[in-house]
Amino acid sequence: MFDHARALEVTEQFFWTFTDDYLELVKERAYRDEVSPEQASAVAALRLAIDVFLRLLAPVIPFATEEVWRWTHDGSIHVAPWPTVDEIPFDGPSSGLLGLCGTALVGIRGAKTEAKASQKTVVTSATITGPALLSEAKADLAAVGRIVELTLVEADDVAVTAIELEEAAE
Repeated sequence: MFDHARALEVTEQFFWTFTDDYLELVKERAYRDEVSPEQASAVAALRLAIDVFLRLLAPVIPFATEEVWRWTHDGSIHVAPWPTVDEIPFDGPSSGLLGLCGTALVGIRGAKTEAKASQKTVVTSATITGPALLSEAKADLAAVGRIVELTLVEADDVAVTAIELEEAAE
């Protein structure tokens, strides 16, 4: 009747996609000192996601989720309502932007790794190809990739086609 193992598998899979891609993508925006609509949006989305993830994981990691829940909530997570789709702002089907950004991030990280450079290395310029939708995340991609000048070129597939890294100081 209930497939608890599959539910956990799906939750964990999405959790790792969320942390590897979305969290990395918006953390620079969320940590800004100045309050802006963009910063507030990132913080609100992160809070909602953490709240949902805690409730989804509470049955399998009860003590850790209880501890984290109580940092921001009164009462026990184990009596909190189960998350529903209704509590998530939804304005239509997924655009696929997160997946495109994830692919771009893998390309940026891969280029730095291939150059034997730290992931914190500044990129003086980079060119990424991909669907026009990717332009909606240009500022976040530039921030997380530490890219000074980011050029997006419209194409069907996402790829890092050119990248120049800042020379290491000696």
